Amino acid sequence: MQLSIATALLACTAVRAFSDSSPFVLFSTAELAPTPNDAQLQTSVQAIASAKEALSSCPTTRYIIVSQPNVHAADLRDSSGAGCNMHNLCRAIASDSVKGRFSVAEVIGQISSEPMKQFLTTNCKEKGKTAIIERVELRHLPPVKEESKRAEILADNDHELGQLFETLSGEYTVILVSDPNEFKAYEPEFAEPVHMDLKRQSSDSPVFVGRRADDATDNRPLFEKYQFFTPGIFTALLALIIILSILTVGLKALASLEVSYGAFDKENGPAAQKKQM
Repeated sequence: MQLSIATALLACTAVRAFSDSSPFVLFSTAELAPTPNDAQLQTSVQAIASAKEALSSCPTTRYIIVSQPNVHAADLRDSSGAGCNMHNLCRAIASDSVKGRFSVAEVIGQISSEPMKQFLTTNCKEKGKTAIIERVELRHLPPVKEESKRAEILADNDHELGQLFETLSGEYTVILVSDPNEFKAYEPEFAEPVHMDLKRQSSDSPVFVGRRADDATDNRPLFEKYQFFTPGIFTALLALIIILSILTVGLKALASLEVSYGAFDKENGPAAQKKQM
């Protein structure tokens, strides 16, 4: 569990390969239990399971859960890839008083601080120990494109963490997570245009995908997406049914008339009957 700063925070080389990933950092003044997975690329489920295993013995009484929304692994290292942008955080991890460390550079998915808090409360209670849990929420980092503003807020947040670490004494455990937030898809920027051969569609006609107002694909069923039975169509169908009913009755009435073939002959007609009288 004795991980260096480079392993704990700077291990991910493709720091922007996953747009919905974030680092997970855990360090404690007490020894942590061995974790089943030390990979630097894990899903949120795997990372939570590893963290719970590390904290299974409820190693300390005091726990500080730091929430840094929208943080990426790239935010923790400088442009050279060897240094750390959050100096106070890295200094606290490297402190001689820290005996246990666990980190994942890239967590695919989001880890909320609430499940960790619930686990610590329940687990320590089952172990017959007391858990004092504090939650520190740092300022939300702006989008990656706003590089200067993002670096400024990150520095302010690191300064706030530095003030917090100065007040810590005795046994404690610090957990850094990125609470759920809206990640934007990573868009690579190239200095020169990149030409790629794409397979042409079999048809030249454009393909349209139905989208809602929030720019998400509409996957509703057909009869929920479109209204086929409008009031106008209902009125037209009702009128058509009435007209067909009247027409049917009229045709049946005409078909039921019975006229003999000799009814209009001169010998049997009304004029012939008058002559006979």
